Amino acid sequence: MDETSDEPPTSAVILDSGCFSQVIFNNVEKCYAPGGDVTCHYTLTHNIVPRGKDWVGIFRVGWKTTREYYTFMWAPQPSDVHGNTAVQQQIQFKAYYLPKDDEYYQFCYIDQDGMIRGASVPFQFRAETEDDILVVTTQGEVEEIEQQNKNLLKENEELQANCASLQKQNTDLQEDLKKTQELQNVLEFLRSSTEKMELELNSLKEENKHLKELNECREAELHQFKEQIQNVTSEKEHLETRLKTALDHVDQLQSQLLSYEKEIEDLVRSDQDKTKQCESLKEENNQLCMTITQKEEQKKELQHCLEHLKGTEADLTLRLQNEQKQNNDLMKELEEQRCLFQTLQAKKKKSDEENQKLRKENDSLLRCLSQPRDVSPSSVVSQAQAFAPAPENFVFGNPYHDAGANWKARARGIDSIRKCPICNDVFPDDIEARDYEAHVQSHLLECPVCNEAFEKSNQQVFDDHMLCHSLERF
Repeated sequence: MDETSDEPPTSAVILDSGCFSQVIFNNVEKCYAPGGDVTCHYTLTHNIVPRGKDWVGIFRVGWKTTREYYTFMWAPQPSDVHGNTAVQQQIQFKAYYLPKDDEYYQFCYIDQDGMIRGASVPFQFRAETEDDILVVTTQGEVEEIEQQNKNLLKENEELQANCASLQKQNTDLQEDLKKTQELQNVLEFLRSSTEKMELELNSLKEENKHLKELNECREAELHQFKEQIQNVTSEKEHLETRLKTALDHVDQLQSQLLSYEKEIEDLVRSDQDKTKQCESLKEENNQLCMTITQKEEQKKELQHCLEHLKGTEADLTLRLQNEQKQNNDLMKELEEQRCLFQTLQAKKKKSDEENQKLRKENDSLLRCLSQPRDVSPSSVVSQAQAFAPAPENFVFGNPYHDAGANWKARARGIDSIRKCPICNDVFPDDIEARDYEAHVQSHLLECPVCNEAFEKSNQQVFDDHMLCHSLERF
């Protein structure tokens, strides 16, 4: 047996005879002396590619498979192998592992797949003696041995032919088996692929159905969204229109507020002038103290009116802010407001008549005051008495309703005095017409819509008049 413990690769099938010629054994002796080492020479043709597990074994003649080797040695790898060049190799078998009988053996080259690639002629392990040599020289024995060799060769050829046919059948069967296995694998793969594709097809059908339902839902939602967008757009345009109207109204109110503030500043300046004039008149006439006191009260009333005007303006602003919320309520109250509007129109007509009358009185008073100064003191006194209020309208009596001695005593100073037809304030004749008219206008409230004037004492009439204009817009 081999020195190594590894078993060589073998096979239960023998290759055809064509494979035996891939390795050629050279210089094979007919007999090898027992107890000595044996060197095996062989040639690797270009038809074989040596590999690491190739080996050379000694087989007893009559073997059937490569498993029936007696001993073996690993085939050395050639150092330089070219595709079209034969390579000479040799292996030395140790005497310890060689057979001890005189049976016929032969060398065989087996590749790492366990297939025969070459076989030598038979040989024996026995010593050559003189007796044998003498016997060999006998003609009859030589012919008998040659006949035996011929029979052995013929038998060997028949066995090789049988092995070749069997090996070919085995190869064909292996190829058929391999093809069958491949076809079976392909069939199984196709079955599994078909099942997967059927499952995927079913899932795709379900998914397609779900997507169709989802698409229908999305289309319905889209249609609903479009309707909502149209409603929102129309509502937005309506709100923008109302907002623009409200902003215009706010701008108008702001401009009115600026004009009111300017008027207030003028009134404050006029009030300061009045205070100075009142102080000078206080030195000339002690009875004018009550008038000055009344002026201060009127000033407080004027401030109260201004505060009331600011409150009215704030109310209008709040009404403007709440106007959108109150539209529905206003529509419901429209009938009631119409009735109120008719009532207010009647009141307005009445207040217009009163204002017309007051304007006539004011114009007549202004004409009287603008006459030349060469009037007699008696005429001035009579005019003053005509415009002077009754004594019962004053807390401490009318200072201009005293005895004739008082009027005659001050007849010289009266011709240089102007009197307000509303509050009865007295002004010197040298006061500018602009200041006097500003004083008179300070007692009036002017409508910013129709420019109609109202006395501040008729605040309720003025508020009703403004409410009528607000209702007319609706």
